[in-house]
Amino acid sequence: MNTESTELERRLVERLADTERAGGLSGRQAKAEPRNFLRHALSLSMTKSADGLIDPKLVLSWLLTSLGASTFWIGLLVPVREAGALLPQLFTAERIHAMTRRKWAWATGSVVQGVAAAGIGIAGVVLDGAAAGAVIVALLAVLALARSVCSVSYKDVLGKTVGKTRRGTATGLASSISSAAIIGFALVLMTGVADRYTLVIAAVAIAAGLWLAAGALFTTLFEESSEPVAIEGSIRSALAQMSVLRDDPQLRLFVVARGLLVGTALAPPFLVVLASESGRTAFEQLGALVLASSAAAFLSSYLWGRLADRSSRQVLMLAGVAAALALSGALVAYWSGWMTSAWVAPVILFGLMLAYNGVRQGRSTYLVDMAPEESRATYTAVSNTVIGLVLLGSGLFGALAASAGAEWTIALFALMSVGGALVAYRLDEVQHID
Repeated sequence: MNTESTELERRLVERLADTERAGGLSGRQAKAEPRNFLRHALSLSMTKSADGLIDPKLVLSWLLTSLGASTFWIGLLVPVREAGALLPQLFTAERIHAMTRRKWAWATGSVVQGVAAAGIGIAGVVLDGAAAGAVIVALLAVLALARSVCSVSYKDVLGKTVGKTRRGTATGLASSISSAAIIGFALVLMTGVADRYTLVIAAVAIAAGLWLAAGALFTTLFEESSEPVAIEGSIRSALAQMSVLRDDPQLRLFVVARGLLVGTALAPPFLVVLASESGRTAFEQLGALVLASSAAAFLSSYLWGRLADRSSRQVLMLAGVAAALALSGALVAYWSGWMTSAWVAPVILFGLMLAYNGVRQGRSTYLVDMAPEESRATYTAVSNTVIGLVLLGSGLFGALAASAGAEWTIALFALMSVGGALVAYRLDEVQHID
């Protein structure tokens, strides 16, 4: 395989990222970094676009509703997606870490997601009712499991193939590109240029194609072989990986901070409830809310990525404070009656999504730069497994709290965000070259 980057690739990366500082790579891996950087950005932008096109919270929920599936199946979409993507990682990390080239794990996971998405599209055309619900939820579970493989392998591959001062920029660039694509999708939905059912099926089909293409492109990365590692492959050895939480106090702090900041992901549905309770239904603002969410990701992801390359700890702190301010603003708007205005909820969601993207960029970059090279896969798996449990628990607690009123749930998430920022303050700075 040709590992040399072209002059065009080098110049392009020099414009996009901080190439003045050394990235900690050496030899052939350093020479291949520009081409790898661009392949990371393009592959990840395709998978992130596919994620947005097949979003269970919006697209698949609407699809199952239109197919006549019961609320039982619709209610399973998000839990299956989140739990399936995070919880299995503890049991797959060891096998993935034993691979000498982990890019093959990510590429395979992307292809499987594409096949599962294609199945969802076919089910949406030929099935309806309970059958459609059962098949689509089952395929979403397969997609989520494949995503977990991609998640646990990606940070390891990124750490091996892109320099330390440029990793956040690569992932941030991908997020901005994908956000632009989802903005386009939201605008098409809002214009009504075609039947919405047709547009949704087309979006699912496009998502399938993007996952397949991303998997193929990722195989062209240059990744030097790692030393082979023996594996036990038992449940006991998988659970033994949790010992890193005991041994590394910084990882414990990071997991606590990340757990407190999950409110940035869980709060948006409650904003819709507040808007509905104020007299404007979620349906009336759906297009504006999707556009606000996509625009926030598009405008902020790249900038958050650049900031994370300087201090991902400070990014987590700023994002926590920003989330608390946005959620507090939602409470003020609700209690004052301003939420009845058509623009208030989208503006608040925009602010919250700015914070959410900061949390995503900050936590991803911090974990990659904090973890020892030989333990990145384990750190990623342990962190994601714990957060998967936290998400399930927080989601249940949020549902219980909602019985007392959506505003109190939002107040809880605001307090959690402040707590997350305070815990992040205690983290060590990790953006330095040894």
